Amino acid sequence: MPWPKTTTRDATGQLVIGGIPVPQLVAEFGTPLYIYDEATIRAQCGAYREALARHYPGPWRLVYAGKAYLSVGLLQLLAEEGMWLDVVSGGELQLALAAGFPPGRIILHGNNKSEDELRLALQARIGAVVVDNHYELDLLERLHRDTEQQLSVLVRVNPGVDAHTHAYRKTGHLDSKFGLLIETGDASRAVQRILGMPGLRLRGYHAHIGSQVFEVEPYALAVERLFDFAREMAAQFGVVPEEISPGGGLAIQYLPEDPVPDIDLFVRTVADTVQRAAREAGFPLPLLGLEPGRSIIGPAGIAVYRVGAIKEIPGVRRYVSVDGGMADNIRPALYQARYTAALANRDGPAVTRVTIVGKYCESGDVLVNDATLPEPRPGDLVAIAAAGAYCLAMASNYNLALRPAVILVREGQALLLQRRERIEDVLRREFGLHSSAATVAPVELPASP
Repeated sequence: MPWPKTTTRDATGQLVIGGIPVPQLVAEFGTPLYIYDEATIRAQCGAYREALARHYPGPWRLVYAGKAYLSVGLLQLLAEEGMWLDVVSGGELQLALAAGFPPGRIILHGNNKSEDELRLALQARIGAVVVDNHYELDLLERLHRDTEQQLSVLVRVNPGVDAHTHAYRKTGHLDSKFGLLIETGDASRAVQRILGMPGLRLRGYHAHIGSQVFEVEPYALAVERLFDFAREMAAQFGVVPEEISPGGGLAIQYLPEDPVPDIDLFVRTVADTVQRAAREAGFPLPLLGLEPGRSIIGPAGIAVYRVGAIKEIPGVRRYVSVDGGMADNIRPALYQARYTAALANRDGPAVTRVTIVGKYCESGDVLVNDATLPEPRPGDLVAIAAAGAYCLAMASNYNLALRPAVILVREGQALLLQRRERIEDVLRREFGLHSSAATVAPVELPASP
């Protein structure tokens, strides 16, 4: 089932995560509320580590894809787990540095890195940059005129692999904004340029085929194409890859009927393919880098909302409105993501089919179509499973919504990771027409009689 590993129901029917009833957490932190289970996060990290140690005899690296969700507390937990970190912006990089994440274990990705972002990466002495295009090499060449510091880089190759996932989550097919194409010669020209730039050290090659991918075969194909390219580069330029990374993107279970992704099978498939391809190429075993994000953090998180208005359209649909929606979870509106929902404050036979909708001014603000629940009432708490990845990371202030609080639960304790956003936080960015400073403040309303 797509719930955190510590999920249970207590004797009164309340949903319990990390040893704490969800209604108790809501009473302290309010709704909407995102709850992360520490045990699940650590278990997912452990599953990858154990599989890599079991199946790959060469060196390996486990890199958390930070775009799935980041916070200071989470970064500190991941650092304890020995993870590396993949960031895709200067903001993510600065958050990681502020959290004390080791800079040497950070890798910078992105298809349009700015000069400022690359300068920050150099100044912070991060572990590596994944080069995505020739514009980026132009920037690095200019930056390196003023420094003797050497930077490790990987070339992101577009492997031409069409993963079976939503079109918006595909990244490795030919028609993609990501990666240097092998077919056009862009990738080989990038390798040649890097080898001629004294400030850059080419470590190897990277690919990423997409996200929420259930099948393991596309990863094997991506690895094979990376090695095909590596053999060409060895023949042309005499360079042997020290590192190979087929990225991440392994799926998670969102619905009970979804297959349960097998981390061990995924790792074994990639590891076996790397070993075979390296042997056939006559290369020593490279460092194998994997970049899971969703499969680490997605299953660990749930979102909790309070039910408000309920609208019955006889013979058509029953709408159950909650106090969140597309401002904290844009995924259903963006690419028709589907979720499992349950009442968190009570249990009972699931007898009613409803559509769970948010409070925002869009007809597409639908969280769950056709959820089957006990008869819902205003004031009930609705929990949505597998909400740990790409919800908060893409949250917005649409309709000037305030972003929700985020907590981590572990063995009966709750730790606040991010407080609920306040109107003061939003107004701090605002300037009046006749002011040179951000002086707009919340209006103080008179007390109720």
